[in-house]
Amino acid sequence: MSRYVLALDQGTTSSRALLFDHGGAVVAEDQHEFPQYFPEPGWVEHDPLEIWESQLRAARGVLERAGVSAADLAAVGITNQRETAVIWERETGRPIYPAIVWQSRQSMGICEQLRERGLEDEIKRRTGLVVDAYFSGTKVRFILDAVEGAQQRAEAGELCFGTVDSWLLYKLTGGRVHATEYSNASRTLLYNIHDCAWDDFMLSALDIPRAMLPEVRDSSGEFGRVDSEWLGAEVPISGVAGDQQAALFGQGCFESGRLKNTYGTGCFLLMNTGREAAVSESGLLTTLAWGIGGEVEYALEGSVFVAGAAVQWLRDGLGLIEAAEESEAAALAVPDTDGVYLVPAFTGLGTPYWDERARGVMVGLTRGTRREHVVRAGLESIAFSSRDVVDAMVADAGLQLDSLRVDGGACQNDFLMQFQADILGIPVERPAVLEVTAMGAAALAGLGVGYWSDRSELEASKGSTTLFEPRMPAAERDALYRGWQRAVERSLNWAE
Repeated sequence: MSRYVLALDQGTTSSRALLFDHGGAVVAEDQHEFPQYFPEPGWVEHDPLEIWESQLRAARGVLERAGVSAADLAAVGITNQRETAVIWERETGRPIYPAIVWQSRQSMGICEQLRERGLEDEIKRRTGLVVDAYFSGTKVRFILDAVEGAQQRAEAGELCFGTVDSWLLYKLTGGRVHATEYSNASRTLLYNIHDCAWDDFMLSALDIPRAMLPEVRDSSGEFGRVDSEWLGAEVPISGVAGDQQAALFGQGCFESGRLKNTYGTGCFLLMNTGREAAVSESGLLTTLAWGIGGEVEYALEGSVFVAGAAVQWLRDGLGLIEAAEESEAAALAVPDTDGVYLVPAFTGLGTPYWDERARGVMVGLTRGTRREHVVRAGLESIAFSSRDVVDAMVADAGLQLDSLRVDGGACQNDFLMQFQADILGIPVERPAVLEVTAMGAAALAGLGVGYWSDRSELEASKGSTTLFEPRMPAAERDALYRGWQRAVERSLNWAE
């Protein structure tokens, strides 16, 4: 058996590569940042070739760091920043326009046109998504409009559209493969998540030629082989998933009702709903989790816009702490917030409020309020915001939760994890290895070639977890959460 699986983790600001062994341990990693471009206010773009070059450097770099060769690899897995759109020439591989990043708002006008045509409900019914510039479909329409002759070339089959996974597959295989998989396809606004097919209604609504779309395949299985030019030998690419779905898989959330929360700049919560596409009445997105063996599983997804960014603001904006790591000690220096709540709605509120006019508020201040109270309130806001999403998921899915699995940088804060368990009333499980997004890509790839035999073997390789059990009395939990809800009310619809 080959010794390792290589995971390529292509993110918004950097490209990483990690080597995993059969026990699920990270053997080595390499990382390279690449430039961000902001040509106009609200626009965010990448150079697709800089994405590719940084990812190739990381892949070569991690092999060098580990002192191994491509011959030691069983498979390659890819996980990627979702919703970012790339269009390139099928024959040459040359991009015709910069990649439009998931964060970019430059297709807002196209979204507004869809709303004016009264298509919102039909779009959500077919795709599970809301009409928003976040998703790829309107970005594709923007590029086809922006580049002279692009529409005609796309109709003639001369152009390829793909999310970043498709772009990397095309480059890694020397232009032989134009494909994606279920989780990434479900984030394009062009894919029918119930029929598991590119949606004629959506293609017509955005006038996007079918000829430019990638083939949609299982998330685990052979996509092609890395051209020997890149790593020195051919290696099967056998696992692909968007970053948040990869984290769900890497966390071992294989059963319906399993939930993970990734604590980064914001929070992304995904719940596996199994074979059932749960319809949200609470502002959640319905999405495909993955497809394996021709069978797909679904997930509900909710977003908290500001999580770790609140701690950064306490550090950089207010100067209350010098480093993010100091927030835990500051929070533990006081028994509670003394009635202070911070609602960090700096860019509006996400799930379940979806209020772009909401703004940040701090309430409950008295002459006795100290620095530590404010820092603690900032950390607690992350847990309260996450409960908002969890409650919405429980209501929509009709499932009872038994635990929350966590990952991301902020989950290393023990105070925050304990408060999260307390405010949810369920245990919080933190894995020993926090690289669960890359592990998800590696796991899908390893399963695709038999490096791991099944999901139970993956679960066994996860290693130890730190368990945070809820300790707070129910009455105190409910009172604190009611206070949070009152504070949120004061932040809503603030900006005029």
